[in-house]
Amino acid sequence: MLAESPVIFNLLVALCLMATCVVIHAAGLTLPLRWLRRRRVGRRVWPSIWLFIRLAGGIVLLHLIEITVWALFYASRDAMPDLQSSLYFSAVTYTTTGYGDLVLPRDSQLVGAIEALTGILMCGWSTGFFFAVVSRMFEAGSAPVDTTS
Repeated sequence: MLAESPVIFNLLVALCLMATCVVIHAAGLTLPLRWLRRRRVGRRVWPSIWLFIRLAGGIVLLHLIEITVWALFYASRDAMPDLQSSLYFSAVTYTTTGYGDLVLPRDSQLVGAIEALTGILMCGWSTGFFFAVVSRMFEAGSAPVDTTS
């Protein structure tokens, strides 16, 4: 049945790739979340900025790993001329930039569309995570200082 319907096959493959990205993202955000829960939030500016830089770098790394997962799929299917093109196409699609200078073969276009949807979801998840960290730090920094001790 799957051999007869490349659309269904590509949809299943794309959903597996999306699920892989969710696993990567969940694991990648769980580690800093656990670390942040044990960390005492200070009020000093530069340590906070350094924390934001490290979090942003980690989040970007997660997205690059996820982009690479999609690119490896495209390269394995010869959907792009080479790995560099696959990485470029995947990055442009995942971020929904969509220059259009490279396009997937007709039978793989649904996969590219699902990559774009996955990228939107993962970027939204990252934004929510970053916002939660900033909010936590802001709340801790605006809490009244206990001067009774």
